[in-house]
Parts: sequence; C-alpha cells; structure tokens
Amino acid sequence: MRIRTYPRVHLLQKFHAHCQSLAANSNEGYQREFKEISDSPKEFSSRAGELEYNRDKNRYPFILPYDHSRVRLTLLESQPHSDYINANYVPGGYTEHDFICTQAPLQSTMADFWRMVWEQNVQVIVMVTALNERGKVLCNQYWPPERGTGCYGALQVTTVSRHHGPDCYITTIHLQQHSSHTNRYITHYYYPSWPDQGVPNDHTSLAKFAEHVRKQLDDSPLLGPTVVHCSAGIGRSGTFVAILWLMQLCARGIPPDVYLAVRDLRRHRVLMVQNVEQYILVHQCLLHWLGGNKERPRTQNVVHFQTEPPQAHRQSRRDRKNRRRNSDHTQRPQTSNSSVPVSHTPQPQHTAWQSLRDSLHAFNPGKLLQRIRPLSSQTNSNTQHNTQL
Repeated sequence: MRIRTYPRVHLLQKFHAHCQSLAANSNEGYQREFKEISDSPKEFSSRAGELEYNRDKNRYPFILPYDHSRVRLTLLESQPHSDYINANYVPGGYTEHDFICTQAPLQSTMADFWRMVWEQNVQVIVMVTALNERGKVLCNQYWPPERGTGCYGALQVTTVSRHHGPDCYITTIHLQQHSSHTNRYITHYYYPSWPDQGVPNDHTSLAKFAEHVRKQLDDSPLLGPTVVHCSAGIGRSGTFVAILWLMQLCARGIPPDVYLAVRDLRRHRVLMVQNVEQYILVHQCLLHWLGGNKERPRTQNVVHFQTEPPQAHRQSRRDRKNRRRNSDHTQRPQTSNSSVPVSHTPQPQHTAWQSLRDSLHAFNPGKLLQRIRPLSSQTNSNTQHNTQL
C-alpha cells in the first residue's frame, strides 16, 4: 500500500481543480460534502457536561465536551467535580492531543482555564474571537492589561508585553504558582476580526495569520497542546485547527482532504467547523497558502521576547516529534500495515484525493491523518521517504 507525496506545485494544481469542482453550480459540491458531515449521527456521550454541578461552567448549554476526549483537570480537595472544563483534545497532524479546543472563559471559569493551561503545559493560546460583538459578550477577558497582574486560583498571571500587527495581537504572559517559584511564559495570539458563526471579510488575512502560527508551533519548544478557542470553541476554533492541520500535511507533500479532516475533528468535539461558509473558508485559505503567499503578519517590534528560555534549552516541535517517532520504532512491535512507503511519482489515472481516499479504506479512516508523522525537521517535497502510520 503506497501513499504518494507530491511537490507543492502539483498539490496546488490538483487542489485548485478540486475546489473549482466543488464550487460549480453555486457551491453544490461544498454543500453536498458539508451536509454529509452534518448528517452524521452524534456518536459520543457528554455526561460530564450535563451534570447539574457543571452546568454553570458551560457558556452555551448545548455545546458540551465529549466524555471520551474531554480535558480533565486535577481534582481539588473536597470538590468531587472540580476536574471539569468545557474543553476537548483534538488532533492536528502529529497526535490526537496536539490541540485543545475550548470555550471562551467565563468570569467564573477563568481560574479553571489557567489551571488547564498550567497542568497541560500549554505554551501557546490562540484566540479567534472578539471580546464583544453587537453588544454581546463572546469572551470574558481572562488576562490582565499590559504590565498588569491578576490572581486566578493558585496562579499569578502577568502580562509582560503586547505587540500589535495588522490583524492580530501577540502578547507574552508570565505564569507563576503561588506555592512555588516555578514559572512559565505563554504566547497569546488574538485575532479579533472573525465574526461569530461567520467568516472573516478577507480570507487572505486569516491564511497569513494561520501560517504565522503554524511556523511558531513548528519552531518553538512546545511541551504540551496548543489551546485554540473562540466563543463556543467549535466553529471558528475547528476551522482554524483544520487549516493548521492541513497545512502540515501539505508541507509534507500529502494532499489535503478537508472532508476527512473535518469529519475526524467532529469525532473529538461537537460541531467543529460549524457551517458551510466556514467549510469553504478552509479550502480558500489552503488554496491561498499553496499559491505561495506566505507572508507573516508584521508586528511593530520583532517578537523575540527577553523572557524566552535560553537557546540551549529550546527544542523544536519537529525535533521532539522525530525523537518520539524513533523511540516508537524501538519500543513498539511493527504490525503488517505499520509502514507505508511513499513515492513522489504522480498517478495520472487518479487525482491526489482519490489516491489518498483509496489508501484510507485499508486503515481506520478516522485515525489516519493524525497518525502521519513528520519525517525530518525540514520537509523536502522532492525527496523520496517513508511515512509511518
């Protein structure tokens, strides 16, 4: 069984033709695919979110985390349900825990939010919602103003610096536990121009922002999942994670399949990518990015903070994942379908998407994409290599 990888120009040509086909007859193809995803029955329970004790912790009463993938906090003394937060692990190109998608913190859940960030070793937070829209509070501000400090449960949170780009804000936040001298630094990305349940006016701006975040995640010393949230933590959050995930596949020469990615995201959190407009947006951003416009959002200052760890202690996500992959080879027995050779030779009789979907039938369709591992710290689409599944 072979999964073929392709040079970027080939991916662009095929994906452009694929998008044109979906857009024909007033987006008939997009509508059909999204309807198939939306018509899938709910597969998993959300019992923890339905408990009386936890109901007030949900921003929206019908947006509840699946039990099987929900993030569990450590229990606080004498509080039997204190492990609950409206958040789920979701895949993003490396493992099933690459991202945490969560609702925007409420005033009453800010301490839980920061406790999750601390316990999960989160180092990057991406916020893709405005605080308020048309008089409605979509997110309570859960971080202090610049150079301010706030206390949230057992954590002291300090905003160190803030940089303003054309479409986003990048903030450095310092965390410290009250009971110890342990401290960490968080990078907070804030993209406020994405309307609730909608799409940005300019998808190219979002594509550039996503590329900037993707580069940061690949190159930074991440130890835990990346938190992505909007208001409910489903529509815009799911759309953004899908874009990042599929960018990662494209960077490794693997054709992006938006349909499969969104369907799998919905197995981890309810209603990820909330409407057909957001589903189309994923395609638009990938098409723009594949076209070569990868300019990063510019900030007023270079975003290299003095508070970063020393260079000697930094470890890129690519290097870390490669070591984990190599460790897996030595510790886990190989199965008959654990290795899938890769060829860079296109097959004229198949489109890239048909080739990928043909391969999926031999595996578990809901598990394949996030199990594709990076092969080196520098992807070269013109070099033949093996991809482990």
